[in-house]
Amino acid sequence: MRQTTVRLLALTLFSQGTFKGVRVRSNDHLIFEYHTPEQVMERAHHLEGMTFQDVLDLGIVADGVVREYNSRRYKGGMGNLLEERYFGYRANSDREPDFAEAGVELKATCIDRRKNGQDTAGERLVLTMIPYDEEAPASLYDSHLWHKCRSILLVWYRRDRSIDPYEQRIEHVALFTPPERDLRVIEYDYSLITGLVRDGRADELSESLTSYLGACTKGATAEKSMRDQARYAPGRKAKARAFSYKQSYMNYVLHHYVMGEPEAESVVRDPRELERQSLEQYVTRIINAHVGESDRDLCRTLGIEYTGNKAQWTTIAYRLLGVRGDRAAEFEKAGIRVRTLRPEPDGRRLVESAPILNIDFMSLAAERDWDGSELRSLLADMRYLFVVFQKEGDRTVLRGCKVWGMPERDLDGPVRECWRRARDTIREGVVLTCRLDTRGKVSYTNNLPGMSDNSVAHVRPRAARAAYRFENGTTIGNVERDAEELPDGRWMTRQAFWLNSSYLLEQVADLL
Repeated sequence: MRQTTVRLLALTLFSQGTFKGVRVRSNDHLIFEYHTPEQVMERAHHLEGMTFQDVLDLGIVADGVVREYNSRRYKGGMGNLLEERYFGYRANSDREPDFAEAGVELKATCIDRRKNGQDTAGERLVLTMIPYDEEAPASLYDSHLWHKCRSILLVWYRRDRSIDPYEQRIEHVALFTPPERDLRVIEYDYSLITGLVRDGRADELSESLTSYLGACTKGATAEKSMRDQARYAPGRKAKARAFSYKQSYMNYVLHHYVMGEPEAESVVRDPRELERQSLEQYVTRIINAHVGESDRDLCRTLGIEYTGNKAQWTTIAYRLLGVRGDRAAEFEKAGIRVRTLRPEPDGRRLVESAPILNIDFMSLAAERDWDGSELRSLLADMRYLFVVFQKEGDRTVLRGCKVWGMPERDLDGPVRECWRRARDTIREGVVLTCRLDTRGKVSYTNNLPGMSDNSVAHVRPRAARAAYRFENGTTIGNVERDAEELPDGRWMTRQAFWLNSSYLLEQVADLL
């Protein structure tokens, strides 16, 4: 009875003109036709505002579909649900785009809301597998990737883990092809990835090598994901990987291409500049042309009032690149953070460590595995533009810059161990030790992993002042401003993951 009722609902919507590009067979079955991208979009726009349950309630079932979507047993993605229960065709893994005649691929992707209320793309967008058993074309435009994903129907839904997955609501639908200025970078990313594959070195791929287009790992575990490089290096194993748009790039797409927010200034004014060089080469060439100049001289040249503080060095880097503010479109798309570093004059020590990620104690304690952790997701995508200034007598001189991403051996080695120790310590209960200095001042230490415990990363405070609330209700400092709640109900000074200063110094030693 339910199926009959639901089918009548679908036919009623059809008769009202909601389902454009649809015919009805004599036996009351809907037939969907998608010959052009416009036809796809006409139908897709009606998804905005619907929940996935609303979609299921339409009662549309593609021929041959047996999947039980409205069931806890269903483990597939929401993209398959939309294909079969809204667009009316059976989900498959064909090499053709989902809407083959229209040349459009469908991808469902999520929007998360951060604690500060800001919306962000919830994940990278996986496009298609990187094959190791067939030819890898040198040109993006000759590739299966471009054939399948040149035009993508992006269906953005609000991810809310506190409600039933089927009650999550679709907020935006957009047809997306990267603009020319982005394609220049994506072309270079593609050539870098496939170049390693053709050289039989797919095992050297990592997500931090590229800017917008990534090579993300696929597979539940490292061992299960290993594949033979059959076409170019038979017998040599590499992790299974897929082409993907990085999370930072998807976040930019969401805010600026879909939601229409104003774009940041571009570093590259003319996309043709990237025909023979990468984004990284373009940026480093401009800044490194000023190696040996002092910060005072650079301020004079750039028309900046000299202040001598650290923030000014970041301003100098942006101004050298022609950006007036402290945001650059290409850096936001590529997940590049500008970080100025100041080694001691003898080059043996770095003045500062670098914060990576503020820790939400509850969220960290709930993370089940490293591969799905927020820290790994961030570091796998993120890169730094390190700009190095160093004292030389009474001058502070620009030593150079480089774009750097963390190697996977460090990410999945020492950083993973730091994450594991921090998570387990928070789960088991942080041990706080009271100390009294010679002046009678009270302070507290904890047993989270410190700089001496790990060669790459550590945990330390990231708050204006110390703040605690203990089991008995005793409060120290401004808890609301400077502390986070622990799983056991206590509150502790807000903490963050940091990169060790000694590790950072190793990464820029070639510039000194």
